Amino acid sequence: MTRLPTVFVSHGAPTFALEPGLAGPQLSALGLALPRPKAVLVVSPHWMTHGARVGLSPLPATIHDFGGFPQPLYELSYPATGHPELSQRALDLLLQAGWTARGDEGRGLDHGAWVPLRYLYPDADVPVFQVSLPDRLDAAGAWAYGQALAPLADEGVLIVGSGSLTHNLYEFRAGHGHEEAYATEFVAWVREAVQQSDGARLQRTLELAPHAKRAHPTTEHFLPLLVAAGAAGNAAPARVIDGGITHGVLSMDAFVFDTVH
Repeated sequence: MTRLPTVFVSHGAPTFALEPGLAGPQLSALGLALPRPKAVLVVSPHWMTHGARVGLSPLPATIHDFGGFPQPLYELSYPATGHPELSQRALDLLLQAGWTARGDEGRGLDHGAWVPLRYLYPDADVPVFQVSLPDRLDAAGAWAYGQALAPLADEGVLIVGSGSLTHNLYEFRAGHGHEEAYATEFVAWVREAVQQSDGARLQRTLELAPHAKRAHPTTEHFLPLLVAAGAAGNAAPARVIDGGITHGVLSMDAFVFDTVH
């Protein structure tokens, strides 16, 4: 089995499911270009738990974990199957690495998973399972979390960290008619760190990058990037997929990390 890359995607607002913008077609092209995975593992900020959890459901439901959006969003479903064998393998790897972890047979797919997957695999014909984002996780912990899951890339699993490269909900709700300079400056800094394969710098993004606190008032939407990068390896090169900036403040960039042996 070819070792798969790991991927970070920005899922932005739930409306991304209906408004592909620049990012949607590029994610669809990526799904066609990648080696066909046995399953997709998604780490999303919309499933945060005390300790790690792994979704073991063979038929995960589509979770509409948002409110106040257009009704058509609540009618969408993503009927992918789960993969109990590979999700159990993910659970075993976390336990072996010393994480407090357990399975969850009832967990479905939150919008951090199914919204970008509607573009990556629009036919929902690749099994999907989620691994939670432990609460109180810091940057180094997120990187280590990815490292614990990394062997799955050799076993046919596409590891996806789904977050948002910028995520200021207050400003999103306020509305912006143009791209805010702080968002573009933050994105440029992160892109440079990713393209230089500078894992140490990337882990310090929220300390060092310009406008970091404004781009991420809280950390949970940034940490999936570190999970994906950690699963790839410190020296892994990365490809940037320019998804543009929606609503003036939400970067939709994605990164593809070629994993190292």
